[in-house]
Amino acid sequence: MGPDGEAATEAGTGTGTGAEAGTTVDAEWIALPPGLLRVRRLLLVVWLGLLTLATGLVPGLLAGPGWAAFAVLPLALLVWGWVMLKRNWRSWRYAERSDDLLISRGVLWRQETVVPYGRMQLVEVTSGPLERHFGLASVQLHTAAAATDATIPGLDPAEAERLRDRLTELGEARSAGL
Repeated sequence: MGPDGEAATEAGTGTGTGAEAGTTVDAEWIALPPGLLRVRRLLLVVWLGLLTLATGLVPGLLAGPGWAAFAVLPLALLVWGWVMLKRNWRSWRYAERSDDLLISRGVLWRQETVVPYGRMQLVEVTSGPLERHFGLASVQLHTAAAATDATIPGLDPAEAERLRDRLTELGEARSAGL
């Protein structure tokens, strides 16, 4: 564990042993690419930047320059959000094991989802307009139990398609014996 409670990774590759999350050692963790962090930070700056301008200009023009100090609140929220987005982004990772896919996320409340390949019913790759503009895609896994559906956001489209094809192939191979 790092000093801020996050799992340590090896030499910036985003992979670890999996032992820090209490899983088996055969899991090679893959971190999300930095494009997702850039998109989320851009959205944060756009929305809170506009809010900062509004809370500074409107009271400042209508009630006097002293009231423009209210712009400090959304500005502080922007700084706090900038740091928290990085922590959240660093907490997301996934690992392909022989029988299942692990997805781990969360800073304060760690959540680890295990999706057995044989239980997958649908694997889809989605990419909205903003994601497409920044070259990102998400992989969503659907199982029979709605509570176990899982998503891996912010992947490179080629990696998302590779993962979809691999998971579909493994799911078909594992479900054939049911």
